[in-house]
Amino acid sequence: MLYDVIIIGGSYAGLSAAMSLGRSLRKTLVIDAGKPCNRQTPYSHNFLTQDGKPPSDITLLAKNQVAAYDDVDFVDGYAASAKSVESGFSVSLESGEVFQGKRIILATGIKDSLPEILGFQECWGISVIHCPYCHGYEYRGKKVGLLAPPERAFHLAPLLLNLGNDVTIFQVEPSSFTKEQLKALHQRNVKVVSHSIIAINHRDGHLDNILLYNGEKKSFSAIYAGLPFEQGSPIHLDLGCELDEQGYLKTDHFQKTSVAGVFACGDNCIPMRSVAQAVASGNIAGAAANMELSQEPFKTIS
Repeated sequence: MLYDVIIIGGSYAGLSAAMSLGRSLRKTLVIDAGKPCNRQTPYSHNFLTQDGKPPSDITLLAKNQVAAYDDVDFVDGYAASAKSVESGFSVSLESGEVFQGKRIILATGIKDSLPEILGFQECWGISVIHCPYCHGYEYRGKKVGLLAPPERAFHLAPLLLNLGNDVTIFQVEPSSFTKEQLKALHQRNVKVVSHSIIAINHRDGHLDNILLYNGEKKSFSAIYAGLPFEQGSPIHLDLGCELDEQGYLKTDHFQKTSVAGVFACGDNCIPMRSVAQAVASGNIAGAAANMELSQEPFKTIS
């Protein structure tokens, strides 16, 4: 079967794109490996109508609603490779299955590069968190730490101070900031500690205290972490899609990548990482792919 659109990734962005396409009567395939980046996060926030719901509940509801459209099919599996073919694109799964589609939407997300700190993995998404908009309200007025490179730390510090007045930046030499930045941090009583974190002590992912390289222990309610990342799938390399200087897929306002016929949506192309943004970009990607397919017959008229 030749699908109109193959969507690689079946979390919020991919399902949103699939709904747009299903409602447009486009034969659509959603390929999903079932490993969303927020699978350990207990509750999702800052998304209208679903605030405070477990991420898996939101995904299940979304998938059930999308599956009600007869033109949308689902397959469980990991998309291992993709290439251009005469009919559009061919996508091969690790299982050996091969599917073809006229258009591709990459909703493949990103992979955070977690530091080798004891306890970090277990706390990630629970009390070691990435976003003050997604998690900050729950830790308002609490003592929090910040683990990020200097530029990222200085960007996040004002947002955290808006939610509380006890912020400590770790693993950054004070000299890494400009004099103006350091003065601004000192004036707001933001502490800058150069010692590395070697362990996070926790109970079921809920932070108790951290152990520093110098042997000191410090108690915090949460640690914000601005981490490096890589694309959630290397499949964009097969297709030749360009990345920007931050490592996100380059897209225009219609979620079109640098490769004709390939769209991207969600965390793989949007620095503002949230469920709301993923859903919005997926909606646009699905609509834009449908528009291209709708216009194709008109291009053949002489």
